Amino acid sequence: MESQTTLTTTRCGDLELRWGERTYVMGILNLTPDSFSGDGLGDDVGAAVAQAKRMADEGADIIDIGGESTRPAAPPVLADEELRRVMPVIEKLAGELSVPMSIDTYKSEVASRAVHAGAAMINDVWGLGRDPRLAQVAAEAGVPLIIASYLQDAVRYDIITEVITSLEKGIKQAMEAGVAGQNIIIDPGIGFGKNPEQNLEIIRRLDELKALNRPILLGTSRKFKLNQPPDQRLEATAATLAIGIARGADMVRVHDVGQMVKACRMSDVIIRRRQIGD
Repeated sequence: MESQTTLTTTRCGDLELRWGERTYVMGILNLTPDSFSGDGLGDDVGAAVAQAKRMADEGADIIDIGGESTRPAAPPVLADEELRRVMPVIEKLAGELSVPMSIDTYKSEVASRAVHAGAAMINDVWGLGRDPRLAQVAAEAGVPLIIASYLQDAVRYDIITEVITSLEKGIKQAMEAGVAGQNIIIDPGIGFGKNPEQNLEIIRRLDELKALNRPILLGTSRKFKLNQPPDQRLEATAATLAIGIARGADMVRVHDVGQMVKACRMSDVIIRRRQIGD
């Protein structure tokens, strides 16, 4: 790995991500019928477009569009079906959305089509573990690539050690494929191949991921419950984001954009010494 230095900026469409200055908010747009959080929009293009615009108005910096559920035991979706779900929305938003789009997929075919249609970032929850060709798509398009840690085997050692090892593998694959260093973002993969206690331990020790010298995305939205259904976990999510930002998160991925933007802005006032209202 590279020696630790100050993070550089990353270009995502017209947005310049100036790491360290503030926390960036990614809004989740689920175009699935079986999302774990109950917010899947299925085939309703009009509702999806309206929701994306609403999230942008509420302060989202990026809209992450996905057509396959990542909930445990979710059935796999073929590329043709995933494209059928996401492409009409991406094509419609390309000329109308005020913020960049990200495509949430592990399939190179889907990523390629989405990027050519206007997506400016690729978010791979499998960290190149399912389709390594995804890195080449990102490299050729010159777009940022989010690499998540998805642990497929039982954790044998320390959870953070294993997360870092899996992320190092993904970073190496991406750079060998030609992805620019400033275009690689890492995600510890909360909920992906980890049990609840391991997820909490990752948040407590998120700052240890700084050794990889990459911007950190934290995706905890609606994943932690205090005996509430997924759409009633605002407080739990806000707590994980605030602590995560204090531990080094640079970007957060959320369902409830309006409320979480406010939580992030207050966290930035305390942690990054931002002025209220910035």
